[in-house]
Amino acid sequence: MDDEINVLVQTRTWEFADLPIGKYTVGCKWVYKTKHKVDGSIERFKARLAAKGFIQQEGIDFRETCSPVAKITTVRLLLAIATTKNWLLEQLGVNNAFLHEYLNEEVYIEVPKGVDPPKPGQVCKLRKSFYGLRQASRQWYEKLSTVLTSSSYTQSQSDFSLSTKQSVTGAFTTILIYVDDMILTRNDSQEIALVKSQLYHLFKIKDLGQLKFFLGLEVARSRKGIFLNQRKYTLELLDATGLLGCKPSNISMDPQIKLHFKESTLLEDISMYRRLIGQLIYLTNTRPDIYFVVNHLSQFLSAPTIAHYQAAPRVLSYLKTNPGWNSSFLVILLYN
Repeated sequence: MDDEINVLVQTRTWEFADLPIGKYTVGCKWVYKTKHKVDGSIERFKARLAAKGFIQQEGIDFRETCSPVAKITTVRLLLAIATTKNWLLEQLGVNNAFLHEYLNEEVYIEVPKGVDPPKPGQVCKLRKSFYGLRQASRQWYEKLSTVLTSSSYTQSQSDFSLSTKQSVTGAFTTILIYVDDMILTRNDSQEIALVKSQLYHLFKIKDLGQLKFFLGLEVARSRKGIFLNQRKYTLELLDATGLLGCKPSNISMDPQIKLHFKESTLLEDISMYRRLIGQLIYLTNTRPDIYFVVNHLSQFLSAPTIAHYQAAPRVLSYLKTNPGWNSSFLVILLYN
């Protein structure tokens, strides 16, 4: 928490001011998270001060909120191309990404716990974007895209989160952005170091080295290609649903059960079913063996019943059999 406050003070994210008449303050809260490595060990403990942006009013303290992020299809395609052309794959992270751009709107937040204002009754007037604000991700994306454009990068028309650069020496660079995480690939190691140096002077970045973990995808590279799996994601899903200790199953769906729309009582909380199916859909990126059953269960998202919800755990029991299963070198098989 002290580190977070120090960063906010050093970047001059806010300034203390008296609340003007007719204005209101946005609350804030501390959010704590434990960051883990790919192997499940603890990397660090993280504290983030975030605004309660849900009380913001459109047209008053925010307007545009949309911000593009990398599509999973683009990620897989980029990995495939980098492998076939033997390009380097590096991963970068940006520290306190949302604190790099100034706000266009006038926003006031409550003085957070642990901070003492110069005068009693004062609030914090935000100068820069802030975590939790509805426009925060858009402000950061505008800042980063402006920097890349000024460095001769061109945005892809198919996916705005992908920027490319072709130099006169023939070097080709791509940067794929997902909020504050970036995949950097290039056919020249010296150019990779140059790009990292440029970004480091503009932002406080973390050089994470070779790409190993991105958006829940575990990446292992060899001379034969790239191997993708979501073992960590699968185990976390089993743990979150309370089925980590369940009995494994050899089949993902009981062939004797025929699911229909009106066959039992509707679920009281349909969000549980929708959340689970959404997580399983993302898992199909590396688990085509569950694609059919997940697609079948997703047909009942509008009005799931108890029978539908009882059929879903069978998929999780099947995943328990081999959490890290993957069709060998999936990326190369799909795109070669």
